[in-house]
Amino acid sequence: MNETAPLPASKVAEMQPALAVEGLGYAYGPVVALDNVSFDVRPSRFTGLLGPNGAGKTTLFALITRLLRPASGWIEIAGEDLAEASSAALAPLGIVFQQPTLDLDLTVRQNLRYFASLRGMARSQADRRIERELERMDMGARAHERVRTLNGGHRRRVEIARALLHDPQLLILDEPTVGLDVPTRAAIVDHVHGLAQQDGLAVLWATHLIDEILDDDTLIVLHKGKVVDRGRTADVVSRSGARDLGAAFEKLTGEGMS
Repeated sequence: MNETAPLPASKVAEMQPALAVEGLGYAYGPVVALDNVSFDVRPSRFTGLLGPNGAGKTTLFALITRLLRPASGWIEIAGEDLAEASSAALAPLGIVFQQPTLDLDLTVRQNLRYFASLRGMARSQADRRIERELERMDMGARAHERVRTLNGGHRRRVEIARALLHDPQLLILDEPTVGLDVPTRAAIVDHVHGLAQQDGLAVLWATHLIDEILDDDTLIVLHKGKVVDRGRTADVVSRSGARDLGAAFEKLTGEGMS
């Protein structure tokens, strides 16, 4: 009898979702924020979580990062159950929150070194990775500047660099371009798409801006705490019978999009 050869560990890792969410529910008292939410995020994919303000995106991120605990359902990060092994599950996660979290009175380099120390990195390893990520974000020349002196776009670049210092398998970003001008938004969106396509990173990008989502991205449409459609962006649009993503979102949710 022929036996199927086992898959190499690298192939198994590619097939395993970096993030798996199943049946997730959460409520603030009588107000349901998330209702039976299920999806996964795969390596080498930019997954857009698209929904208007109040859709439940930030609550979802708080659950993924263990700031809140779900009322129902489960979350796995790189195969680790978040409820049973939170430290192991959170280790391969990089996070960019909606609200800025940099120390304004420290320099760019000092902020990144502080984060690296929290991750247990040796100074030499931290400095190599800091240089690498700042160069990739075109921020190398600003390493010695205090964060207070940077504009919003540059601060966001630093936060993304910080989230990548420990080489995460999964990068999640909650409305990371809010308040930024169009050219800065476009540059950051393009860079993070490149991280997924070229570096194999799994990306979950929450936004209410349709121009940040490409036709070939994986898309999750969230509305009033429910996933109303998911799949490749072009397929979601096609299923809706709409002419474009903005019109598709309006048909799916009854709300217009920016």
